[in-house]
Amino acid sequence: MNKVIGTDVSRKDGRAKVTGTATYAAEHQIPGLVHGYLVTASIANGQIKSIDTSAAEKASGVIDVFTHKNLPKVFMPTNDFMTSKIYEARLPLSDDKIHYAGQIIGLVVADTFERARDAAHLVKVEYATQKPVVEAAKATFKEAPPQMGEEPKFEKGNFATGVAGATTKLTATYKTSTEMHAPMEPHAIIAHWQDANSLTVYEPSQWVFATQRTYAELFGLPSERVRVVTPFLGGAFGCKAFPWPHGILCAAAARKLQRPLRVVLSRRQMTANSGHRSETEQTVRLGATADGILTAIAHEAKSCTSPVEVFAEPCTGVTPVMYTAPNLQLTQELAVLNIGTPTFMRGPGENPGMWALESAMDELAWMLKIDPVELRLKNEAKEHQRKGQPFSAKHFADCLRVGAEQFGWKDRPKQPRSLTRDGQLVGWGMAGSTFPGLRGKASVKVRLLPDGTAHVLTAGNDMGTGAYTVVAATAADALGLPVKKIQVEMGDSLLPDGGLAGGSMMTASLVPAVMVACEQVLKTANAKTAQEAFATLGKSGRAAFEATASSAPGDEAKKWAFQSWGTHFCEVSVDEEIGRLRITRWVSVMDIGRVINSKTAASQVRGGVIMGIGQALMEECHLDPNVGYPVVYDLATYHLASHADIPRIEVFFVGEPDLNFNPAGVRGVGEIGITGVSAAIANAVYHATGKRIRDLPITPDKLL
Repeated sequence: MNKVIGTDVSRKDGRAKVTGTATYAAEHQIPGLVHGYLVTASIANGQIKSIDTSAAEKASGVIDVFTHKNLPKVFMPTNDFMTSKIYEARLPLSDDKIHYAGQIIGLVVADTFERARDAAHLVKVEYATQKPVVEAAKATFKEAPPQMGEEPKFEKGNFATGVAGATTKLTATYKTSTEMHAPMEPHAIIAHWQDANSLTVYEPSQWVFATQRTYAELFGLPSERVRVVTPFLGGAFGCKAFPWPHGILCAAAARKLQRPLRVVLSRRQMTANSGHRSETEQTVRLGATADGILTAIAHEAKSCTSPVEVFAEPCTGVTPVMYTAPNLQLTQELAVLNIGTPTFMRGPGENPGMWALESAMDELAWMLKIDPVELRLKNEAKEHQRKGQPFSAKHFADCLRVGAEQFGWKDRPKQPRSLTRDGQLVGWGMAGSTFPGLRGKASVKVRLLPDGTAHVLTAGNDMGTGAYTVVAATAADALGLPVKKIQVEMGDSLLPDGGLAGGSMMTASLVPAVMVACEQVLKTANAKTAQEAFATLGKSGRAAFEATASSAPGDEAKKWAFQSWGTHFCEVSVDEEIGRLRITRWVSVMDIGRVINSKTAASQVRGGVIMGIGQALMEECHLDPNVGYPVVYDLATYHLASHADIPRIEVFFVGEPDLNFNPAGVRGVGEIGITGVSAAIANAVYHATGKRIRDLPITPDKLL
């Protein structure tokens, strides 16, 4: 049997998605289903003086109206990430305070969606208003608290001494705009109580078992009395890992009514109630010798959070892993604004952090008159400077060299504004890329059936990244079966705990568990191959052979630092007369350990690049300074990259299986593709125009 791992395998879930048979959260059909519509605050800071629901209650089809005056009891969960977690540390409708515009202040339930929506507009609210703070420039920044157990401040050596002895010095400040979460599938939930103590939740969740534990704690139930069903997610990027206030409110209302209740957020409601990536301001200071050896690096970052949750965008995490210097200084500050809660968004911290660091490295290369590729090769870190551990299976230098070769970097003109085509300026730029290698515990059940198929079952899920396909390919390889003989079920808390689909860890967690489970099921059948097992099964009279197995990290993190690496090379054209910037060519090279499925892995890199192009060229959300509401609030006003904005993206993989990391040697690929993209584009813009853009997005007014 030919090996499957590493080849191009088409998506197992592809046909279901293109034919419409894949069922998403809001699409489940349940008898007696009723509909909820949110009432949201029209101010950003203050208090509800009065809320009149009488007209809404009398409207046709209305079943009930919930406000802070009558919300059923909900308990505060542990809220410690690993046990349980909610995105806002304040429970919905817990008081009459308003912390941000668009905050949920009520829920109208009716027999149809349209009637619930219309009645929601009949709720009359009177506020005591205070002036909101929604502009970072007017906010007070303080040292950020620890994030995921890591202190924001770090220092190695003495930066002041290191930079004082440098022959070349750079200080530059880089900014990013607020980016909105805009997955194709809106946030939605159906809460169905079978009785007062048994709940089924249909909701897009990146972490099924954590969501199960969280809803159980919210409603005072044992976990086994909550079932979470989420076989498909229409995109997530970090905003669908834990319950948001609308989900908690829906489940609470459904319990009181003892009716299955559906709540779907509108795009406008999502701008306030389903997270975003905070704007950032980062100052990078570099010192180097005349031949390009870094003597000092300082990276200072600022981001903004909400009054109801503490979330700092951890931009400086990339700095100790990318480039070595004897003197290193990291600081992170945070300000509280009257805004909705920021949260994880593809490459949280790494993405904006690499924008600043890779832009600064390019500026330094021009100052030193050293090739940007050579500067990175001279200074690549051999160990994680914060952890003091060597990197396992690192091939960043290969990414640089292969990328330069595939792009034709050696032919790059050495002066800005020296390359033109069809009357337009042309520029080439590059940047490094990185993301940590993360892995969690995962469990999988494998069943061999008399019809010659193998079924793989896990509560781990696929948010569009290709996990169905990766699991099928791994099982096919381990059992010696064609991929078409593998059936995969995912995303249901009745199945074994598959861990978190986030932090680019789903593949790295699931694949080793699938391998062990396949090995165990063959042992159960006393067979060396699946074909032998099927023959034995046919004679045994049994319904199936099955085995459940788990895989989890051991002590390897005490010895090694695990990181994935990459580079991006791009070409841009700029029409200065109208400020039009086009990206015309792109090459990405990635080192992610063993590549399980080259087709979906390359697709993930392309998706990250496309998302990074959107960040670089058009994505930004401004808030009305008076009312604090986003002035862009749907897919028409919030600009995203479209087909016309994207060139052909060539993706190459280098490196080796990282067997120190897990038995499969595989690291994740979901997020690394976006890191460094915006810097590569800005660096190409400088080469084309001689203008250094340090404030994203790069809109036409900045190029004119």
